[in-house]
Amino acid sequence: MKRRIVFDTNTVLSALLFTNGRLSWLREHWRTGGCMPLLSRETAGELNRVLAYPKFHLSLADRHELLADVLPFCEVIAVTRRCPTVCRDAKDQPFLDLAQCGNADVLISGDRDLLALAGKTRFTIETPEAYRNRVLRVS
Repeated sequence: MKRRIVFDTNTVLSALLFTNGRLSWLREHWRTGGCMPLLSRETAGELNRVLAYPKFHLSLADRHELLADVLPFCEVIAVTRRCPTVCRDAKDQPFLDLAQCGNADVLISGDRDLLALAGKTRFTIETPEAYRNRVLRVS
């Protein structure tokens, strides 16, 4: 059974933009069915918005190409309720809500506000490195 995973925006960006970076392994992980990434309308919109930041110098075609490397592998979840655990940073709440509504196994993030909530949700919250060490090296 595929692990149901919510990746925060920065994690997906790192995997997509830095093909030889420390999170580049995630692309292969979701492509080969090692996990089922979950997206909501809000988290997909956030990803698309951030990819358009001028600092990345990405054309519309570049952004579409990058999104094509992740979107086909995702399950889109309708977020219908808030997670009972509330993040102090409201911008991070959509990831908790998605994980809750999507019955995620793990929320992967490097964000301190989200990581501070580890152990306070029914799903695991951990860094990409902790996930890799726990799941990929054990499997």
